[in-house]
Amino acid sequence: MKPTLVILAAGMGSRYGGLKQVDPVGPSGETIMDYSVFDAVRAGFDRVVFVIRRDFEEVFREKIGSKYAGMAAVDYAFQSKDDLPQGFSVPPDRAKPWGTAHAIRAARAVVGAPFAAINADDFYGRDAFQRLARFLAHPRPAGAKPRFAMVGYRLDQTLSDNGSVARGVCKVGADGLLVSVTEMTKLVRVPGGAENREDPELPVALTGTERVSMNLWGFTPELFDALEKRFPVWLKANGQNPKAEWYIPFVVDAMVAEGSAEVSVLPTESAWFGVTYREDKPLVVAAIRKLVEAGEYPAKLW
Repeated sequence: MKPTLVILAAGMGSRYGGLKQVDPVGPSGETIMDYSVFDAVRAGFDRVVFVIRRDFEEVFREKIGSKYAGMAAVDYAFQSKDDLPQGFSVPPDRAKPWGTAHAIRAARAVVGAPFAAINADDFYGRDAFQRLARFLAHPRPAGAKPRFAMVGYRLDQTLSDNGSVARGVCKVGADGLLVSVTEMTKLVRVPGGAENREDPELPVALTGTERVSMNLWGFTPELFDALEKRFPVWLKANGQNPKAEWYIPFVVDAMVAEGSAEVSVLPTESAWFGVTYREDKPLVVAAIRKLVEAGEYPAKLW
């Protein structure tokens, strides 16, 4: 069974402005998602599921989904803040859905194969998808605990020159399995490495070679069972906070800590690019142009 690519595209990109998922960055008008789908298909994925909001379904189908006809099967799942377990309701001051774990959960009815989950507005690179496809192609032994995967990028290849970033910094065992993920929210580039400046008086020094999660995950459908069990627990503790978000790294980290799943960290040297602010777009356009000139991608994907 070939794997499915699940793309989390429900966010409108409020800091960037507009529906950045359909903004062109390639030389022939390609979006960042076009490159993700292109890399995934040539790595062996045969289906794409977009997790979106219903209020921009029409423009999304027209500008994005229609382009992939004939390349891969395309389906949609819809993230909504009122998609909650029985007995729970949306607080009146809640404006947004509940985070990336909630977004992946939204695809539970349409995904029945091993799958990768990615952000819509991140460029992950060819090597990353190839590594993940190879991992998902090998089923675990019968009776073994769930085995997931995370593609690990070098921290220094994901930092911004325009300010601090948040990253999940991973501790990896000698066996290549994830030990823990520590969320660091004020990472900045410094000579010879990086610093986490959440506490300006006590900055934490890092080498820059640490592996970080950029939300490129490989899962089996067993994840959905875990999400269904964990979401009510999380809601009881956090549901009344209008800004609380249920992030997939927190779920994975908890499963690893309690021993209910193993996570292989797949190191990649692929370049990662992200568009968080409008000022980031020219940098991404230039980086992709270099990859095209180097022969990594055709000048026109489709």
